[in-house]
Amino acid sequence: MDVQKFAKLAADRSRWIDETLRQLVSIESPTGNPAAVNGAVNFVAEVAKPLGGRTRLHKQKQFGNIAEIRFGSPRSNVKPILLLGHLDTVWPLGTLTTMPWRVAEGRYWGPGVLDMKAGVVMALAAVGVLRELGVKRPITLLLNSEEEVGSPVSRAITEKLALKSSAVFVLEPAQGLAYKTARKGVGLYTLQVEGVAAHSGVDFERGHSAILELARIIQTVSSFTDLSTGRTVNCGVISGGTRSNVIAAFATVEVDVRIAKASDAAMVERLFHRLKPTNQHCKLTISGGINRPPMERKAGTIALFKQARTIARELGFLLDEAATGGASDGNFTAALGVPTLDGMGAVGEGAHAAHESVVIEHLVPRTALLAAMLAAN
Repeated sequence: MDVQKFAKLAADRSRWIDETLRQLVSIESPTGNPAAVNGAVNFVAEVAKPLGGRTRLHKQKQFGNIAEIRFGSPRSNVKPILLLGHLDTVWPLGTLTTMPWRVAEGRYWGPGVLDMKAGVVMALAAVGVLRELGVKRPITLLLNSEEEVGSPVSRAITEKLALKSSAVFVLEPAQGLAYKTARKGVGLYTLQVEGVAAHSGVDFERGHSAILELARIIQTVSSFTDLSTGRTVNCGVISGGTRSNVIAAFATVEVDVRIAKASDAAMVERLFHRLKPTNQHCKLTISGGINRPPMERKAGTIALFKQARTIARELGFLLDEAATGGASDGNFTAALGVPTLDGMGAVGEGAHAAHESVVIEHLVPRTALLAAMLAAN
């Protein structure tokens, strides 16, 4: 494979990448606003048409529509590659007034530019490169509408398409300059304690504080962290009580759990469901669980990364691999045993932060790499 052809054609699309990304970032698409997300979905569907894209919308009510865009021959016996991304962002409508699209310091700036609208545009540009080269291998681009809140409706679609694909390329931002070959699994537990309310001055002895009981439980839960196995447990949000002179009848805590191995999920479940209040007058209710399995570094993913590293070297740059504690929809596909390579989107920093930005110089080379990986698999 002459990778320099991919490099040249990607470079030829540089202005197209810039302008398309500017337009997409200018369409604000917060997860909680279905109509806004649909604006971004419809824009991408229109951009995909001249590239041969055939869009199927999985229509939703609570969230924006999910776009399944197919490229290449529909009658091919070759399994497609699944390009996986999302169009929702964490930024509310109106953010563009304080975080406008701009070009400065060798970067593009704006809400959602890194996470992950640049990755979506790179995917479309890579498909355009293949089209110019006459490569007709089947590709499915799946763009979810609620990834930022855990993919509650798109997960089933993602898993169904992944099982019909030869590999999954996830368009999330790079880890520094690296592709991601492992991600931690994620769990969210909510612990609620019900105590007995009483006046703290008049009837103190009749009260049983939910806050005090929850504090004891939090000490126990925090001890579930085991850094040697990659398990972390963080009690991140606490609420409870009504007034300082009332012994609290209710208290809750939201707990974030991260695991590196799928085999650790059952242990975490046992640890949480063994919890019991020490005060017999208090009641403990536990809800939640592991909602994203870990993306473990397995043979299929390692093979894809080694191939990408070789192509990157031929394109003139070094490609490293990395593991991260964050999760993506690639966690779902990797857990199914489908070779999954993540972090194939843009290079930048500040995802979910006011300094969100993409480094311009890396867009074209990494688009060329993405196109070459599509052609080679």
